[in-house]
Amino acid sequence: MAAGGGDPAASPMKTPSWAVRIRGADGEIAGAGILLTPDQVLTCAHVVDRAAARLTAEFVGATDHSVPAVPARVDGTAYVPETRDADGDPSGDVALLRLERPRPVEETVRLHRLSAPGREVRMYGFPYAHNGGIWFRSTVVGGCGRDGQVQLSPVSPGELASPGCSGAGVADSRTGEVIGMVLSGQLDQHGNRFSFMSPAETIARHLPGLKPHIVGPTAVDERLLPTDDGPSPDLLDEPFAQRLAAWLRDDGSQVKISVVGPGDAARAATLRRAITLADRELRTAVSIDRASLDPPGTVPSAGGHDLAVDASGVTATEIAERIADRMGLWQHPEDPPIDRIRASRSTLNLVVVGVDEAIDPLPLLDLLEVLRAGGSRLLLVFRTAGDCHRLARDRLLTRPARERRARLVERLRDLTGPLAEDLHERLAAVVPHGLRPLDSDLVAAHAALADLLRADDADGERDPAGGPARDRDPDQPPGRVRGADRDSDRDRHWDPGRGRDLGRERDRDVDRDRRPDRGHDRDPDRDPDQPPGPVRYADRDPDLDWDPDRVRHPDPGRDLDLGRERDRDLDPERDRDVDRDRRADRGHDQDPGRAPARGAGPVPDLGRYERLADRVAGRLAAGVAELDRLRDRRDELAGRLRGYHVLHQHSLQGEEDPAVDDLYLRAHALLRARPCDVRAAEAAVDAYTRRVDGHGGGDAR
Repeated sequence: MAAGGGDPAASPMKTPSWAVRIRGADGEIAGAGILLTPDQVLTCAHVVDRAAARLTAEFVGATDHSVPAVPARVDGTAYVPETRDADGDPSGDVALLRLERPRPVEETVRLHRLSAPGREVRMYGFPYAHNGGIWFRSTVVGGCGRDGQVQLSPVSPGELASPGCSGAGVADSRTGEVIGMVLSGQLDQHGNRFSFMSPAETIARHLPGLKPHIVGPTAVDERLLPTDDGPSPDLLDEPFAQRLAAWLRDDGSQVKISVVGPGDAARAATLRRAITLADRELRTAVSIDRASLDPPGTVPSAGGHDLAVDASGVTATEIAERIADRMGLWQHPEDPPIDRIRASRSTLNLVVVGVDEAIDPLPLLDLLEVLRAGGSRLLLVFRTAGDCHRLARDRLLTRPARERRARLVERLRDLTGPLAEDLHERLAAVVPHGLRPLDSDLVAAHAALADLLRADDADGERDPAGGPARDRDPDQPPGRVRGADRDSDRDRHWDPGRGRDLGRERDRDVDRDRRPDRGHDRDPDRDPDQPPGPVRYADRDPDLDWDPDRVRHPDPGRDLDLGRERDRDLDPERDRDVDRDRRADRGHDQDPGRAPARGAGPVPDLGRYERLADRVAGRLAAGVAELDRLRDRRDELAGRLRGYHVLHQHSLQGEEDPAVDDLYLRAHALLRARPCDVRAAEAAVDAYTRRVDGHGGGDAR
């Protein structure tokens, strides 16, 4: 049975009983609908408009195998037409119909709130030539627009939602639950095919009266909602709000860690505001409009998070169960929730507030590590910058970044070593006609490798949390000074139950990472244009929003010209935001009794270098493939030349033909040359074979 309804939500083996075909006054199919209650059908507002004054709901999946037709009308004011803002971004397009005669409750279905990133879904619509209905399959791409709509990619070109599908229910393939409604399909000018749906949360916001018929856990814990006795909603830490909005708009960082102290009312209110605005169901109508009065860059995307939980006083198991429910992982309830999450391919954008106030913070960090490793994005908020906060940064930020950097170093070594040698071997064999020069790409890869190797060497001057070991920790309250050895001891004694020495293990990780790259100045892969020496590291964000994956871009004055295409990967808007935040917060955590920290310097941008590696790898592969094609053509021409030469010698019967011999020798010399000009050799071989054919020597092809 469906949750609160009748039909198993969406079995692909039969027509769903809740699927409704809607006809207009002219008898034509106007669209589809979803039977939510015995006398209420959910559909699109534009389907109602298309049907004109008279609507008829037809139940193609009726349990008695008939197709009852029931007149319907708009249910009071439950009609939200599609509107578009100044950018053409759509909003609304939902309507509720009231049937003149009710249907059996067994035929109804309820909408289900479910985290949807990357999920496979299917919808039952009524396109042209399929009046009885047909299933369409799609994959959830992600949220789009300020209304909280979701973009779907059809599994095959023919499964694009077309007229007759608007208003159809979208069912999750894994659970069978109906999680939204089809809005439209689109074929753009580039040939891309997309469908769009309004998820259950967005429908609930537009039609609040439907909330009793929408099941599943909401995306935001009640304790995180603004309250009358909580911080004033007028309080706003604008730089913090901009950084939260950037993460919730997917700024490229997987893990973000912040500290919101118990007495910081402005940051607490800012955090609650961001969580609320990023939820499709709680988002206000004003925040959808681009012309709202919110400060620039502080409004996150609708659906920016899939789940926001308050960990205070809660166990890791309870949080894991909450996550599993939101991800739709309830098929094997006997398995521990963390095992179901680990085995799942699903991901989500998760916000956890009060990580250090959980009943068992260490198991919670284990859960967060599983989610991070599976590709989920995490926004973690701590109440204090204490031991749990430092350990989380080490386990979820520093170590993964170090491992990521090590993988990138190995990949760049491979690109600048064996793969580059393969390319040069082929370039020595044939002239690269029509091949884009790859020298600048390899120079860029060498420069990136040198930069990463210097960063590895500079790790010796950094503490495990990623900052300069001799400077004051900007993550600590003013007046508090940190020592690297003291931090190691604190972490070591804070986790005695695990039977491992965290401080020493962390030190071994740092030593192991640095050992292979000592003496990198003698490494032939190092860019000779780059001076040896450690790289200076930029100050961490004073609001504790530090992420080693999100680092400043190399200074333009460093002679690291990675080419125009690499420059297109830069995000100047992000740099301006970070600079503006730092200017606004300069001195926020500055200890008045100490001198300012060392000047900021360039550090490797791992995301940028990964994009560079992808680009260089693709071009190297394409270049090697093209050169192999030219080599194969050269060998083919050599075989053809030999065959014609043998036939020509037989046809002469001991006589000589100097003119033909000259053509042969020229073709032979061009084929033997290194690198071989295949085009010139092909022309020479063609000239020789035509001459031999003209002398009656036959065809050796």
